[in-house]
Order: sequence, then C-alpha cells, then structure tokens
Amino acid sequence: MNPSEIELSPKRKTCVVTSTRADYGLFRRLIKFIDSSDNFELQLIVTGSHLSKIFGETYKEIEADGFTINRKIDLLLVSDTPVGLAKSASLGLMGFGDAFDSLNPDLVVVLGDRFEILSAVNAAMLARIPIAHLHGGESTEGVIDEAIRHSITKCSHLHFVSNEVYRKRVIQLGENPKTVFNVGGLGVDAIRNINLLSKSELENSLSIKFKNKNLLITFHPVTLEKNTSLSQMSELLDSLSDLEDTCLIFTMPNADTDGRIIFELIDSFVSKNMNAHVFTSLGQLRYLSCIAQVDAVVGNSSSGLAEVPSFKKATINIGDRQKGRIQSDSVINCNPISADIKDAIKKSYTDQFKNLLLTVENPYGDGGAAKRIINILSTVDMESLIHKEFYDLDLK
Repeated sequence: MNPSEIELSPKRKTCVVTSTRADYGLFRRLIKFIDSSDNFELQLIVTGSHLSKIFGETYKEIEADGFTINRKIDLLLVSDTPVGLAKSASLGLMGFGDAFDSLNPDLVVVLGDRFEILSAVNAAMLARIPIAHLHGGESTEGVIDEAIRHSITKCSHLHFVSNEVYRKRVIQLGENPKTVFNVGGLGVDAIRNINLLSKSELENSLSIKFKNKNLLITFHPVTLEKNTSLSQMSELLDSLSDLEDTCLIFTMPNADTDGRIIFELIDSFVSKNMNAHVFTSLGQLRYLSCIAQVDAVVGNSSSGLAEVPSFKKATINIGDRQKGRIQSDSVINCNPISADIKDAIKKSYTDQFKNLLLTVENPYGDGGAAKRIINILSTVDMESLIHKEFYDLDLK
C-alpha cells in the first residue's frame, strides 16, 4: 500500500477545563503533554475566577504559556452568597452545554472539587462525553467541596488519584478498579519539573524584601460553616499582628461563599502593616518559589498539605477546611483562635520541629503524575467508557 493511502488515526479531542489559578498550576504540565502529543488534540475551556478582575484575570497566565483558549465561560456573579453561587452554577451548566456541543470533544478532563467543575461535568454527562477526573477520593470535611468532589467521581469514567487510600475510596464509591489509577499528586509533579526563582529574583519580581522570618499566608472560607469567615480571619490576623522581624506574604482566597469578607480584611491589614504584602495571584512559579524561601505556610489551603511537604517546610493548618485529608508530619494543626495559631507558629520555629522536617516525606508521591496520566489516556478505548456499571465491594 502506498504510504500516502494509509489512513491515519484521528487525534482524540481532549478538552481540559480549568477554573482557578490553583487547578491550572496542577494541570499545567499535563496540558503541555496533551498539546505536544501525536495522539491528542488539546481543547481548553477557561472559566470561574480565571476570568474575574477581582481574582487577577489569571487566564492571561494561560495565554502567556502559549496555550490557545477555545472557550471562555464567564459564570461568576458579583454576589458570593449561596444564592449567587447557585446562579453561577446554572450559568455554567448552560455555557458548558453550548461549548461541548460546538467543540464535540472525545474526552473531558477535570480536576478537583469546585462548583464550576461540577457544572462542566453535568453538561458533559448529559452530552454522553466520557470524563476523566483528577484528584478524586480525597476528603475535606469542612467544605461543601467534599460532596462536589464525590459527585464528580460518580459522573466520571476514568479516575486519576494521588494516593492509594484515595484509590480505595473511589472504588468504595462504586467505581471499577480497572478505571482507577494511583498516579501521585500533580502538585509534586510540578515541583519536580520547575526551575524556581532565587531569593533575589523573587524579591525583585514581588517588589518586596524578605526579613529574618517569613510566612506565606492563604486562608479560604470554610464553606460548611455559616458566617465564620469574619471571625476566623480576624483571629488569624490578630495572631500575625505583633510578629517581629517577619515578612508576611498574603495570597487572596478562592471564589467561595463569603470570600469577599476575607479580601477586605486582608486589604485593611496590609494597609496598616508595612511588613505585610498581598497578591491576588502569584502564579505557579512565584508561588512555589515563595514556599522555598519562607519558614512556613499558614492558612487552610490544600497546597499546605499536598505540596509544601516536598519543600520540607512547616504548614500551619488552621481549622476544619482540610479535615480528613492525608497529611505528613510537617503539618501543625490548630484551631482558628489567635492564641492557638501563635503557638503553632512558635512550634514551627523550634529546633525540634526543624529537625523533624529534615525527614519528612510527601504522602502524595515523588512526581511523574502527568506522564503516567498521558500514558494511560493513550491506551484507553474511549468508545467503551461511557457505559458504567456500579462496582460492588465483596462485604462477606
């Protein structure tokens, strides 16, 4: 047969949905693999806080990385109340329905547990498009993301998890073990494959000067609790207010219920404290470079549990937002009370805890997740994915 007559297999149209700076940081390496692969045609949908001026319009970082954004679905309303988020979710369902009808992807790839992603998954499910879910099986008992994450799992057909415990949990939810893969954490993968900024490069980029002690702070609303953002953030700021010779670097919270209250409190604190600095979004490179330079990460972000241990740095994990998530010995848990937070910070500076950090291992693996995912996707029969059976555990 003449080589020119050979019919080449079409590339699989693989649609990645990203809604926040955080999930894009995790996705970035996998997106690169998909974009450069001979087996896949990358489609990219950007939504959520990426498109918001309040949250830094981080879609521009995606474009700066050289990726083409196929669709922008603007669903965030001014209101961050439960009613406002419900309306945003409904806008998302309509927007994703139109986008999938136009793009006609062979596979939709999503990560995590955001309400925007649930809208995307519901639209894909109704359109009978196979779904691959990353970082399922995890547990965060303090936030509504817990229920959203497991809902996404039940709608999905392929599962790429970050730990063996999470793999077993996804199977416990009724998913066939043959479709559940423990690939490790994508955050660890990013750390292993990035050239961090030096201390001086980072200072120049952020227009700050590090001090003798340095803390990176990110605090999100605990969305299963009502009206606690004001009190908990106030307690955190009180614990930081009298720290001596300490540079405080704040990043703003996610687009969650009552998130704007935290925005306002941080802005007010920074305006009154010369040693405090706030950034709507640091981007992956500067964020990871900050972790490498600071003494500890303070707040309730999943990054404190999933990525920071790889740097052998302390995490001060406040309150219940991350309750239930697997963590290393580098994590110091404390209540959202000023005195408890102060004690936790003091503990992180002790010689005993610093010595412990030297032997810490990250429970989310040692990298390579993106490559494992792309290798598995290259061998999967997409046609057979859409029909699922509930997998029953043998309880005898």
